[in-house]
Amino acid sequence: MKILVTGASGLLGLNLSLQMHDKHEIIGVDRAKLANTPFNIIKADLLNLDALPKLLDESKPDALIHCAANALVDACELDPNATAILNAELPGRLAKLCTERDIQFLHISTDAVFDGTKEGIYTEDDEPNPLGVYAQTKLDGEIAVLDANPNAAIARVNFFGWSLSGSRSLSEFFINNLKAGKEVNGFDDVYFCPMFVGDLADTLIGMLSKSLSGTYHVVGSRAITKYEFGGAIANQFGFDAGLINPISVSDAGLKAKRSQNLRLSINKLSTALEYKIPDFSTGLAKFYTQYQQGYPQKMRSYQQL
Repeated sequence: MKILVTGASGLLGLNLSLQMHDKHEIIGVDRAKLANTPFNIIKADLLNLDALPKLLDESKPDALIHCAANALVDACELDPNATAILNAELPGRLAKLCTERDIQFLHISTDAVFDGTKEGIYTEDDEPNPLGVYAQTKLDGEIAVLDANPNAAIARVNFFGWSLSGSRSLSEFFINNLKAGKEVNGFDDVYFCPMFVGDLADTLIGMLSKSLSGTYHVVGSRAITKYEFGGAIANQFGFDAGLINPISVSDAGLKAKRSQNLRLSINKLSTALEYKIPDFSTGLAKFYTQYQQGYPQKMRSYQQL
């Protein structure tokens, strides 16, 4: 399968492209952050919306996985207009172009579309209620995608892994600080379902292979708190878990309000794919194996100097 991956230098886009390039023909779309990758790169500015038809016509993919977004939650609050173009208008435009060209379209969204006030587990049938600019624009992107392309698939995700900069994921936040012996805070009242990015990559390809359409929760099979997540990282890597202070998210002074309950059901996804969604613990073990094998350093070798 020939797959076009936007946001190819981002945490998900880069990990997915590196993992899948020997099984599929991967073409990454990147502005100017990558060099010497084992997969093909097209340098393009996706915000030049008039150039998108040419991008698709020249690359001729079978499928497009749209990972590009502004996912810096607090930064989105400072520039809502630019965030809306990237997170909402762009995916809608790409979805329309893909349906016109019979290209499978898989759009990456977020679990943050929910406000976290539900007692229990969110299903795909629950009504979203975004709390901030990031969450609202991602929901607007979902709506724009399905309006333009009813056969598109939406994946609401939450994942961890190694990034190009070494500082983009929650897992790297804990590792960088704990390795240096620094105290950090972990929210003990925010529940989420983290999935290892390698497992997410496999799952997304599985969704394409099944030609799934509609909205799916693509997250880990177990809910934990951010504090518990940090503790699990510390234990796996041999760091001092005592350096992690349990605090409430309401005491963190964040610009954008966060949802405290992001327990998401994966029943629809596992039923559609006909396999069990990987657990956080097995994903954490794979993440640690990558660390032992020097994967973070290898990843950074693809950074454009």
